[in-house]
Amino acid sequence: QVQLVESGGGLVQAGGSLRLSCAASKGIFSNYGMAWFRQAPGKEREFVASITWRLGTTYYAVSVKGRFTISRDNAKNTLYVQMNSLKPEDAAVYYCAADLWGLGSRSSSDYEYWGQGTQVTVSA
Repeated sequence: QVQLVESGGGLVQAGGSLRLSCAASKGIFSNYGMAWFRQAPGKEREFVASITWRLGTTYYAVSVKGRFTISRDNAKNTLYVQMNSLKPEDAAVYYCAADLWGLGSRSSSDYEYWGQGTQVTVSA
C-alpha cells in the first residue's frame, strides 16, 4: 500500500512563503511521477505542479509559475513544493499525489495515490 503524508501547511501573510513536504512509502517514490494539487472551498481540485520520475521534468499551473518550485529528494522519499509570494487565492488544502506512469500529468484522474492534504491559509 502506497502512503503519502503531507506536512508544512499553516497560516501565512500575503507575500510570505511556505514549504510543503510529502513523505512517501519507502521503495516506491523514485519510480513514480509526483504532483501537487489543491482544492479551495467550493471549488474543484486543481493542478499546481508536477515532476516526472525519470528526468525530473517539472510542470506548473500558470497561476503559480514563477512563484512555486516543485522538487523531489529520492533518497529521502520526499516531495516538496516551495511556495513564495503567496496570495490569498493560493489558500486551499494541498494534496500530493503519485502516478505510476511518471509522466507529470496535469489531470488528477491520472494519479493513483493521494495524501490526506495539508491546509494552507493566506491572510490578506
